[in-house]
Amino acid sequence: MQQLDQLLSDFSSLAWGLPLLILLIGGGLYLLILSRFLPFRYFGHAIQVLRGKFDDPNDPGQISHFQALSTALSATVGMGNIAGVAVAISIGGPGAVFWMWVSAIIGMSTKFFTSTLAIMYRGKDSAGNIQGGPMYFIVEGLGKAWKPLAIFFSVCGLIGALPVFNVNQLTQAINDILLQPNGIETGLYSNLIIGVVLVIITSVVILGGLNRISKTAARLVPSMVLLYFVLVMIILFTHIEEIPKYFSLIIEDAFDGSLFKADCFLGGSLGGLILLGIRRGAFSNEAGIGTAPMAHGAAKTDEPIREGLVAMLGPAIDTLVVCTLTALAILVTGVWQTTDANGVSLTASAFGNAMPQMGKYLLLLCIAVFSVSSLFSYSYYGSKCMSFLFGADKKHYYNYFYIISIILGATTSLSMMINLIDGVFALMAIPTMTATLIMAPRVVKEIKVYKQRSKL
Repeated sequence: MQQLDQLLSDFSSLAWGLPLLILLIGGGLYLLILSRFLPFRYFGHAIQVLRGKFDDPNDPGQISHFQALSTALSATVGMGNIAGVAVAISIGGPGAVFWMWVSAIIGMSTKFFTSTLAIMYRGKDSAGNIQGGPMYFIVEGLGKAWKPLAIFFSVCGLIGALPVFNVNQLTQAINDILLQPNGIETGLYSNLIIGVVLVIITSVVILGGLNRISKTAARLVPSMVLLYFVLVMIILFTHIEEIPKYFSLIIEDAFDGSLFKADCFLGGSLGGLILLGIRRGAFSNEAGIGTAPMAHGAAKTDEPIREGLVAMLGPAIDTLVVCTLTALAILVTGVWQTTDANGVSLTASAFGNAMPQMGKYLLLLCIAVFSVSSLFSYSYYGSKCMSFLFGADKKHYYNYFYIISIILGATTSLSMMINLIDGVFALMAIPTMTATLIMAPRVVKEIKVYKQRSKL
C-alpha cells in the first residue's frame, strides 16, 4: 500500500506540473481578456437567467438552468469546500486561500467558455438523445479527426468521476464527530458499514437517471448552502475582531510562503504555495476540468451564452463565497495552529471550538448532504463518459462500478484518494482546455450575436 501511495503521489505531482498550470491559469486569463471580462459585466443578467426569466419549456434539453447549476454545484460545493480548504491551509497556511481566489476569478471565465461550447456543439449519443460536454464539443466543433482527444477525456472521466475522495472524507467526519466521541470503536468494520449505507442511498437516486439527480440536487444544495452559511456566520460573528487581521494575513502570506510545508515548485516554497492554491481551487470549482459542461450541456435552452453565464456563477458561489467562509472559520478560531488535524477533521475542530454543543453535529449534517449530493452528480458525469465510449445502452454498467468504488473510498487513506483524483482531474483538463482555447473565437462571435438579439 505504501508503494501504491507513493506511486499515486508521483503521478499527481507529474500531472500538476508547470505545463498544466500554464494551460489552466494562462488559458483562463487569455479567455478573460478575449471576452473583455464579460462574465463580470453580465453578472446581473446571469442572475436573471438563473431565476428563469427566459425559460422556454419547448427549448431542447432535459433540465432547467437552475437544475443544471444545482447539479454542477452539488458536485463542486462539497468536500472541496469543507475538506479541500482545510487541506490547503494545513499544508500552505492562510496564503493558499488567496491563490484559490485567483483560481476562482479566472475559473469564472473558463467555465463561461466551456459551458457555452457545451450548448453550441451538442451531440447525440447512440440512442439519439441530445448530449453536451467536452467529449461532444470536441467532436462536433473540431471534427472527427479530434475524436482521440474526446476519447482521452472520457477515459479519464471514468476515473475522475469516482466518488472516492468525498466518501473518504465523509467516513472520516462520521468517525471523528459521531462515533469516536460516543465511545464507538472505529476501523475497517465501521468504515465498511458506512460504505454500505452510502451505497444504498446513492443507488436509490442514481439509478433513477438525470431527472431524479437534478431534482434531488435542486432541493438539497440550496438549503445546505444556506445552513452552512448561517453556521459560519455565527462563528465569524463571535470572532468578529479577528476577521480583518486574517484577511490581511491571507494576502500577506500569499506572497511569502514561509508557512508552506510541502514540496517546493519552481525552486521555492512560494511556487509550491501558488500551485497548492491553484490545485485546491481547481478541485473546489472544477473550472477547466470539464465536468460542469456535462451538466450544463443538458440544460433546456437554445441560447449558448445564457448557459455560459449561468455556469460562471458556479466558481463565484463555490470558491469566492463558500471556500472563503470555511477558510475564515478555520483561521479565526485558531485551530489551524493548535491541532495536527487535516482535511475535514480540521474544519470540524473549528466548528467544535466555536459551538461546543452542536457545532460539529450541524457541520456533519452539511457534510453528509454535500457529500451525498456530490455522489449523485459524479455518477451522472461518469455514466456520460461511459455512454460516449461504449454506447448509451452500456452506460448503466458504470453505476455498478461506481457503487463498488464507494466501498473503496470508505476504507482507504486520504492521501491516496487526493492524489488519485487530483492526477486524473489534471489529465481531464488537457483536452477540455485545448479544445476551448481553439474554439474561443467562435464563442466571442456568439457573444456579439447574442448581445444584438437580446438588446443588451
